[in-house]
Amino acid sequence: MSEFLVSLLGERLVNSEKAEVDVQSLGAKLSLVGLFFGCSLNAPCKQFNGSLCEFYSRFKKTSDHKDKLEIVFISSDQDQKHWQDFLQEMPWPALPFKDRHKKMKLWNKYKVTSIPSLVFVDAATGKVVCRNGLLVVRDDPKGLEFPWGPKPFAEVVAGPLLRNNRQTTDSSSLEGHYVGVYFSAHWCPPCRSLTRVLVESYRIVKESGQKFEIVFVSADRSEESFKQYFSEMPWLAVPYSDEARRSRLNRLYGIQGIPTLILLDAEGHMITRQGRVEVLNDPECRLFPWHPRPVLELSESNAVQLHEGPCLVLFVDAEEEGELEPAKELIQPIAEKLMAKYKAKEEETPLLFFVAGEDDMSDSLRDYTNLPEAAPLLTILDMSARAKYVRDVEEITPAVVEQFVSDFLAEKLKPEPI
Repeated sequence: MSEFLVSLLGERLVNSEKAEVDVQSLGAKLSLVGLFFGCSLNAPCKQFNGSLCEFYSRFKKTSDHKDKLEIVFISSDQDQKHWQDFLQEMPWPALPFKDRHKKMKLWNKYKVTSIPSLVFVDAATGKVVCRNGLLVVRDDPKGLEFPWGPKPFAEVVAGPLLRNNRQTTDSSSLEGHYVGVYFSAHWCPPCRSLTRVLVESYRIVKESGQKFEIVFVSADRSEESFKQYFSEMPWLAVPYSDEARRSRLNRLYGIQGIPTLILLDAEGHMITRQGRVEVLNDPECRLFPWHPRPVLELSESNAVQLHEGPCLVLFVDAEEEGELEPAKELIQPIAEKLMAKYKAKEEETPLLFFVAGEDDMSDSLRDYTNLPEAAPLLTILDMSARAKYVRDVEEITPAVVEQFVSDFLAEKLKPEPI
């Protein structure tokens, strides 16, 4: 276990007293590590840190599992004094301030898109146990549910569900259905826009004869807002008054922002977290239930995924629909191979694959990342690290792409700043 933690966190951490902490000394009993992603200048991070300190202190004093948990602070601070002052408030260690490369790897590996964020990972494997530790701290202040591992969807959602005609149905009615778990709120304009599209998608899928249902999990700020918003929806909802169940569903899927649409298969296993993108890209629902595709064509609706981790983007000279197909066929086997490798390890793929033609979206991306106008152009863009990797060659072959991907994953490539 300690060998894995060293590979994940490095050999040394640092504590509030500026002393080094040997990662291998964290304890043989350690089974869970909470990675606390935050920044001293962020008010919600400061507020959450206070709650986490109380939680941690209580857990270490009273829990039977006190030796099995450790927290590690992963900072995005740019100023060392601000970082050091914030660390003074923490009873747990942190990644060294100067170890920015390791920090960015962790941000990408665990797909952190907002702060504060607390991700609980298995100390022996690094696999995510719970993505939304903020809700653990709020909902289980005594740590009684340790280690907060995922439960089956059917167990978490169990109970009555509402229809907008005020009738109820039991969650057992979802058995054997594809299910969309829809996290949304009336106060959120992108949510309202997606709901209008989703109503039509729901109708199309249902009329095609597919067994499909959606469960709305509200993030509205009042029951009145919930009722108003839900009146526009033809599907089911968790009662607004059942805050505990809504929170458990948020925790189960590590929701960091809304709108989010999670697609589940008939056994309750996740198909995709990108339901929002899929619905917007496929208004006729031809690709339902939207299993992940190895290679995506860059568009306005899926460009948001560029910010979720490193992305390989192959720019080609293509203006018409269909002209991107040869480029997709070129990189698809490599993408499929990588997806299969990480799926076998029950991990998310560390790289997304896109092809981009000549359009406004591609031009904006080239301008933003200061890429040359060459086509074809093979790139890997890491927006969160503000880094890019470019392979500008006359002919892009599968061997060139495979070597480029291999070198990136092995950290052999030198990044250029975005």
